[in-house]
Amino acid sequence: MAQILDPLPSKSSNQILCCYVNATSQIKIARISNVPNWYFERVVFPGQRLVFEAVTGASLEIHTGMMASSILSDTVPCDRLQIN
Repeated sequence: MAQILDPLPSKSSNQILCCYVNATSQIKIARISNVPNWYFERVVFPGQRLVFEAVTGASLEIHTGMMASSILSDTVPCDRLQIN
């Protein structure tokens, strides 16, 4: 089931469908922060698959959840996560 809380900016025409899999045993926070006027952040549990829409040029930041904090552990261009 798709969960759309923050739709993509209405002026975006280059939308791509992406998938990120948390293949670790730790909770991850997935965040896109390089798209103006749009906020995207989700918690991804171990083994969970996150399917989302993004715009071309967006980057997914992966933060590892720690006790009362999080650490940026990876940044992946969304076009590398694109699914057909």
